[in-house]
Amino acid sequence: MNFSDKLAKNPIFEAVTEAGKKLHVKTYVIGGYVRDLLLKRPSKDIDFVCVGSGIELAQETARQLQQAPEEVAFFKNFGTAMLRVNKYELEFVGARKESYQRDSRNPIVENGTLEDDQNRRDFTINALAISLNEEDFGELLDPFNGLKDLRQQTLKTPLDPNITFSDDPLRMMRAIRFATQLQFDIEPDTFEAITENKNRIEIVSKERINTELNKIILTEKPSYGFNLLFVSGLLEKIFPELVAMHGVETISGKSHKDNFYHTLQVLDNVCKYSNNLWLRWAAILHDIAKPATKRFDKKAGWTFHGHEDRGARMVPRIFRRMKLPMHEEMKYVQKLVRLHLRPIALVKDHVTDSAIRRLLFEAGDATDDLMKLCRADITSKDHRRVQRYLGNFNKVERKMAQVEARDQIRNFQPVITGYIIMKTFGISPSREVGKIKVRIREAILDGKIRNNYEEAYELMLAIGQKLGLQPIQKTSKPKGATKTKG
Repeated sequence: MNFSDKLAKNPIFEAVTEAGKKLHVKTYVIGGYVRDLLLKRPSKDIDFVCVGSGIELAQETARQLQQAPEEVAFFKNFGTAMLRVNKYELEFVGARKESYQRDSRNPIVENGTLEDDQNRRDFTINALAISLNEEDFGELLDPFNGLKDLRQQTLKTPLDPNITFSDDPLRMMRAIRFATQLQFDIEPDTFEAITENKNRIEIVSKERINTELNKIILTEKPSYGFNLLFVSGLLEKIFPELVAMHGVETISGKSHKDNFYHTLQVLDNVCKYSNNLWLRWAAILHDIAKPATKRFDKKAGWTFHGHEDRGARMVPRIFRRMKLPMHEEMKYVQKLVRLHLRPIALVKDHVTDSAIRRLLFEAGDATDDLMKLCRADITSKDHRRVQRYLGNFNKVERKMAQVEARDQIRNFQPVITGYIIMKTFGISPSREVGKIKVRIREAILDGKIRNNYEEAYELMLAIGQKLGLQPIQKTSKPKGATKTKG
């Protein structure tokens, strides 16, 4: 099978061919680009291997493309180099063979042949190579029948899968990630080797695991990957809190739903609305505290009271252990977990403006994402029930839009600040300042006053008087303080 016509359309391949000829080294394009070329998937990452120095090949390729060799980023210890050309990211490496020590996934690397390099590849579909040499330019090199596996939509390791996964346990995560991205099956012996080597994942850094896990989460249907992680036993090793949600308990003929599979359904549902990674994480964690809050009552049946608040408290601990970002991303997920039941509670015939204002205020910029999560959380085999809930959600969203347009509550800040309170009453920072600010904020959210300087100022004086405070001067209204959006 020859791909010379397709390669000829991209000047990068001609440049690499010329560079290899000038350096007298055999060169090949290998791995994901070849796989995606056969699958007719777009790819901007191109890996090249040569029987020689990958760094020198990268530098000469840069010259051929009329780019400065200094633009090549290289890693001498690993013998790899990287070059960005327009929208493409090119990676170069010298052919090598690898051996591993039991307590590390970092290989001992030696120079090798193309065959050695293909042997070290993780899966047969990633061991495919295309020659960039003049004598056989464009010819497909397929020593492990990767083309057959592509056609059968199967993932399989080139060599013994037990050795492959024991040597580099991250490849187990990669197997499930590729299977999820491509919607491929994992060949039975290969999958069995994952289950047998699952404990080896413990030598892999959390950061490396998260890279693969996040790629699974960002796929079109991540539940497929999570099911593979669960059945293989890997999920228990990397995410035990999620595994704890699995199972159904029955008492007195009453059963609760399997919250593990419910969560996967919510995750898939969210994917229809958004490709936001952290909204998808919120879907994964929204019911994470249900095992800890599960109770059975003879009258009420199964309850999970307070699981949203307890789940929100669990989020930082899970993010910290899994080495996920602990700043804006974590706080965003935590907020959605804490609030995910609030819109559902508003699905009634009569919804007060006060309840809507409080939800808008607490959700802030995450309001729209919160509503997406809540819609995704409606899972039932009863289609009419789902449609009824979705119809009620439409009413709530229309009401939210009306209240927001009128009151501009989302991310609002009361016009009376702590500075104004202290200046008016001649006091220093204190509990009284905080009490006044909270009372004014609550009055605005309850609709008792507008977020208007004159109304809020009068309320401040009244609250201060009840606290035994006397104004020492009238504080003039700051410019533009009649109403603030936040």
